[in-house]
Amino acid sequence: MFCMCSGTGHHVPTKVPSKNQTRLANGETEVHHRPKRGWIWNQFFVLEEHIGPDAQYVGKLHSNSDKGDGSVRYILSGEGAGSIFIIDEVTGDIHATKSLDRERKGHYVLHAQALDRNTQEALEPMSEFIIKVQDINDNAPQFPDGPFVATVPEMSEVGTSVLQVTATDADDPTYGNSARIVYSILQGQPYFSVDPKTGAVFLLAGDKMLQ
Repeated sequence: MFCMCSGTGHHVPTKVPSKNQTRLANGETEVHHRPKRGWIWNQFFVLEEHIGPDAQYVGKLHSNSDKGDGSVRYILSGEGAGSIFIIDEVTGDIHATKSLDRERKGHYVLHAQALDRNTQEALEPMSEFIIKVQDINDNAPQFPDGPFVATVPEMSEVGTSVLQVTATDADDPTYGNSARIVYSILQGQPYFSVDPKTGAVFLLAGDKMLQ
């Protein structure tokens, strides 16, 4: 059975082989194990725009056929294998050798194999897994439809709707608060206010204060 160990602190309980019982001729019961093949889980994470003197540790592949004697050879193939992602053929450790940009490519699909180093026989079937590029807050919000222009009729009441502005953020909305947008007014107070969640702008001061 292939298992994967991540360097990001994620933890998934290990699967235990199913137990089956066989009744022998002498009336005794024999318990035998049938290990299930497949990944314990199938996703790694790597932080985008990692800068450092050493390659970024991604995680580890391991086969339960590996007895730690160096007889198992781990092979990595797929997107970025051998160029962006390298694997230690003996230990199964995977590292990312380049800085990655999530906005350019958010995940990589790779395949893992475990071979007997002496016979080149496959010890595990080729298995697919994903390395996901984890977002950092490296994009400032943008107003794609700006600059905005609005007019306010004279004698308008406080609370009159003035304008709706909408910003976008290229960061990952599913991870942390990197893509969270909060609206505020830098100039124009105390005459106008903006809803921090929706971007709706309202008249805050009366007509006499605007003059």
